[in-house]
Amino acid sequence: MKTVVLIIGANGQLGSVLTESLKQKFGNSNVIASDLRSREGYEGSFEIIDATDINRIEEVVVQYKVTQIYHLAAILSAKGEETPLRTWDINMQTLFNVLEVSRKHNIDRVFFPSSIAVFGEGAPLENTPNNAYLDPATVYGISKAAGENWAQYYFLRYGLDVRSIRYPGVIGYQSLPGGGTTDYAVDIYHKAVLEQDFNCFLKENATLPMIFMEDAIRATIELMDAPKEDIHTRTSYNIAGISFSPAEVVTEIRKLYPDFKVRYEPDFRQEIAARWPNSIDDSAAAKDWGWKPKYDLKLITTTMIQKLKEKYRKGSKNQAALML
Repeated sequence: MKTVVLIIGANGQLGSVLTESLKQKFGNSNVIASDLRSREGYEGSFEIIDATDINRIEEVVVQYKVTQIYHLAAILSAKGEETPLRTWDINMQTLFNVLEVSRKHNIDRVFFPSSIAVFGEGAPLENTPNNAYLDPATVYGISKAAGENWAQYYFLRYGLDVRSIRYPGVIGYQSLPGGGTTDYAVDIYHKAVLEQDFNCFLKENATLPMIFMEDAIRATIELMDAPKEDIHTRTSYNIAGISFSPAEVVTEIRKLYPDFKVRYEPDFRQEIAARWPNSIDDSAAAKDWGWKPKYDLKLITTTMIQKLKEKYRKGSKNQAALML
């Protein structure tokens, strides 16, 4: 059976990179990107989809004979706290729409991203296990924890092959931050390259699990490629890259930019981060489908700086500053 992939939320931080990786894997004609707005200069099939509209999702699935769906659309943690009821409605309704369309049309595999935001004070902060108690304190985390259980339900009740990863903070040079609590670890590199001061909304010692974009994409594809019989976790898999604090990032950046200045001004996002793990136990993913990260903080920093310098060299420094 030919694999035809639909990506919902293809314009986001993760979606924009994952889309290109899936096009390389399956070919441009077999990957359909979608979002609320088109992407300028995009090469390939792109459909406008409001994921709260189940009929529109179904229309695209039927039109292209879709066999796999990657459902990435969601309102993230920090943005979600601004409009909690709207965040719950959108995050859950879009997931239900994808699950129902997938069930109805016998979609082969569905990917649903979860997050370390599912963890709260009931989970140990160090080496948080896959089966830790979930008591999230943000509406984003609540929606993801509920989504994990619905994903498992659809597998147990209908045999729908839903797979999921609990992403830590994702660091990438390909796009700007998207409203998450861990976004400082992207923005800080932009400020360093632009030779601007950085205001950090977390405490300098706020250690959180992070992962480089290339590792996150590779983990996603490896999970989706794994044989069905090897997938033993039907809620969501922990994956870990590396844990670090803002102060540790600053230390690495100053090896390349000695005069880089940072002010620590913790806001409500620090309260969110304080409830999240310091480190993650991802042994279940390692055992079931061979997960292993490649990027440490030094390699992340050198890669981010190099890629962002190349990116800004192609454009105007002033335009980049306005974007941020």
